[in-house]
Amino acid sequence: MQYVVTAYDFTDDDALSRRLANREAHLEGVQRMIEEGRFLSGGAILNDAGRMIGSTVHVAFDTRAALDAWLVQDPYTTGRVWETLDIREVRLVPVTQDA
Repeated sequence: MQYVVTAYDFTDDDALSRRLANREAHLEGVQRMIEEGRFLSGGAILNDAGRMIGSTVHVAFDTRAALDAWLVQDPYTTGRVWETLDIREVRLVPVTQDA
């Protein structure tokens, strides 16, 4: 199953600092998911000033429970970066490139 996760960061004064402190570990996990074929696309949500305020990710997991297991251990969850999550099952259009 494919999912879109829209995650908004906490808005306290230290929120961006926590995001930056956890960013490398989060991206290492994303790289592993790319290698496993689970991470399909994603990136930071920016405000009007270009500041990171959240994330969107398209991911593939066999079950919602497997998705939830990833979310609870992700550094952006454990590091109190993401405050609110909206999770929806989606059916993405396959993207292919001609060689």
